[in-house]
Amino acid sequence: MRAQVREARVLSPARLALAAALALLAARPAHASFLSGDALDTAANWLSWFVIFLVPVVGIAVFLFVHVLPEKIAERRHHPHKDSIKVLCILSLFFGGMLWPFAWLWAYTKPIGYRAIYGTDKHEDYFVEMGEKVRAGGLSAEELAQLRAELAVVASKGALSPELRRVLEHLDALVAGSAPTPAARDTRSVEAATGGGE
Repeated sequence: MRAQVREARVLSPARLALAAALALLAARPAHASFLSGDALDTAANWLSWFVIFLVPVVGIAVFLFVHVLPEKIAERRHHPHKDSIKVLCILSLFFGGMLWPFAWLWAYTKPIGYRAIYGTDKHEDYFVEMGEKVRAGGLSAEELAQLRAELAVVASKGALSPELRRVLEHLDALVAGSAPTPAARDTRSVEAATGGGE
């Protein structure tokens, strides 16, 4: 058994030397790039300018886009605290983004006591937008009745701004029939022009 171990020790370094010699003979010079010389320097310069200037600009743009997402979500959902969420997003910039998760969560929550106090869980801008749709004739009768009912509840709580008061007065006039919708006005003007009213 000792003879076998001694033979393995003798043959093993010889095999290693042979393998190393073959590897050195078969090796080719290595290239770090497919470019060489001036082309490599030019490519490296362009890459460095890209990394120094474009990557930070894109990174800052993506950071700001993500940072204002809670504000955009609150606006889309007509959150009654959307102005406060916007302020929290701005404050989060000064605190290293630590307040951002709170703004994100706040944008997705419905305020519990807001509806009980003010009669609605929507921001005032929602009613202004709907009032503009009413003036343009873009709401059905059911949507018109729903909007009027919501504004009546807000009015009963005493939380109507002058702008919302005008929207509610316009809705009341539509229901009473004294102010025709734009679609009805267009129909009447066409009938008067063609003599269809006679």
